[in-house]
Formats: sequence, structure tokens, C-alpha cells
Amino acid sequence: MRILGIDPGSRITGFGVVDVDGAHVSYVASGVIRTSEGELAERIDEIVHGIAEVARTYKPTCAAIEQVFVNVNPKATLMLGQARGAAIAALVLAKLPVTEYTALQVKQSVVGYGKAKKEQVQEMVTRLLKLPGTPSADAADALACALAHAHAGKLAGSLNTLAAKAGVQLGLRGRRGDVKTRRGRLV
Repeated sequence: MRILGIDPGSRITGFGVVDVDGAHVSYVASGVIRTSEGELAERIDEIVHGIAEVARTYKPTCAAIEQVFVNVNPKATLMLGQARGAAIAALVLAKLPVTEYTALQVKQSVVGYGKAKKEQVQEMVTRLLKLPGTPSADAADALACALAHAHAGKLAGSLNTLAAKAGVQLGLRGRRGDVKTRRGRLV
């Protein structure tokens, strides 16, 4: 499985690509899409085309994107939401299944602490993927999102294995809201 992680932003959108083979996760690529100083519509266009190019180049099988958090500045939150919408549209146009994660979920998955600082996320991404250097904060956040999705898939697989041993069939696929059993006990 190849996961494309996205950290949306109206000025800088981070992307990170990882391959998952069983328990092994390996780095493929990462970077940022920088938009111009133009109008919002121009920047949205640049985000859509930039993500489309990343998807064409690296051919991911799925995507993970960070959810928008509500900022103190409503205008900034709205701009971020629009950039995120553009990113999701590009992923959908590329026919990729998209899973969303909160920043808290991403940090908890990668660092082990949901309120970790950006530098801590960068350090853990560098260590987990055995990178020779530290990626930019936006690229690291995107890689962390991809890693969170990889971890969610592994957790789902582990839970399915344990449940099978216990005689229960789970419908876990590594996505939020997919936890179900044949007997309807887990929600």
C-alpha cells in the first residue's frame, strides 16, 4: 500500500508519501506545494494541480489528510478550510480513498502525545522513517499523517487477527467509524 499524506495550507501544503509492506513502513518522498501571492482562486488552482501532479508521479493507493482545527482567527480558519477542500477535491479527482485525521490523532499516533510540538513531530518522523535529514515542518506533518494512517491500518489488522482467534469477525479496515462485529457488540 502506498499512502499519500497531506498537510493542507493556503500558502504551503505539505505532502508525504510512504509505502507500507506488512509491518514495514518506508519513505518514498515528501515536499511542499508553495502557492503564489495571488488571489485565493489562483492559490486553490495551484493546490489542486500540485496535488494532482504528486498523485500522478507517486501513484498512491490511498490518502490521509489532516482535519482543519478552529483557529482564533476565523478568516485564517476559513482560508485553511478552503485549501483543505481543494486538496480533498484533487485527491478525489485522482480516485483515491481519503481518510481524515485530527492533528491530535496524528500526533498521538506518531509521537505518543497529542499535544506534541512541531519539532517533536519532525524528530519522530525523521527517526521512524530513518531519514538522513529533517524534513520541513509542513512535509513532516504530511508524513506524520501518512504514518498515522499506516498505524491505523496495522492496528485494525492486529485487532482483526485477535478477534478471529476469539471467534469474532470485525469489520476493521483502518478507518475511523468502521468498527463493527457480526454480533454488533463493538461500535
